[in-house]
Amino acid sequence: MITYLKGTIRSLSREPARAVIIVGGAGYGVGYEVVLPVFVYQSLANDGVHEGSEGVEFEIYYHVTERQPRPLFVGFRRPEERHFYEQLLEVEGIGPSKAAALLVFPPSVIATAIEREDVGLLQRLPGVGARGAQKIVATLRGKVQATAILRDAGEPSTGTPLPAAALNGRDEAINVLVNLGYRSPEASDRVDEALRRNPKLGADVQALIRDVFKAQPVQVNQSDGAAAIAAEEKQQETPRKKR
Repeated sequence: MITYLKGTIRSLSREPARAVIIVGGAGYGVGYEVVLPVFVYQSLANDGVHEGSEGVEFEIYYHVTERQPRPLFVGFRRPEERHFYEQLLEVEGIGPSKAAALLVFPPSVIATAIEREDVGLLQRLPGVGARGAQKIVATLRGKVQATAILRDAGEPSTGTPLPAAALNGRDEAINVLVNLGYRSPEASDRVDEALRRNPKLGADVQALIRDVFKAQPVQVNQSDGAAAIAAEEKQQETPRKKR
């Protein structure tokens, strides 16, 4: 069974999220197609991984059955991520492909929602309705605390999870950014960066959004709504002149 791959990225795509990694020496390498959950792809992109990048490592979940004789390789960057994925497979109705598709948020975010019975957030996962969210909570609540206190797709935090108010503010801020045109993984990254700079921002969604826009200059490809809000926030910070 293959559980780990290290090599050179031959191709990398976002939709669908896939990577072909060449393992082996020059002239005789073997290419493996690896399915990437959205949060893993985003993590690679944030680290500047691209076609031709060398020494890229994947923790692999390998799946093959008589019904599905073609091997499925699902790639993760850390063992903790793969472990959480394997826990999702314990939920009735969730198979290897569906579990990979569900991971549009980092495992820590999903695990926190499970532990807090936040079915609203779980229903934002692709293909998960109210009943599915309840099944996930019923099956995994109490089993994913270790994942809930991880940050940045598997890196241990200081050992103390963020306060509930901070996490609730985080989710609301992500929703705002998604409504403004950001992709969910990008919105999550922007908000997490702001919370790392100042965890207290989680208690004030408006302040959190302001900090996100301050740290990230408005890009030409952002939605007009995002640009307008950034401009409005900047204007509000400028003292009004007396008439």
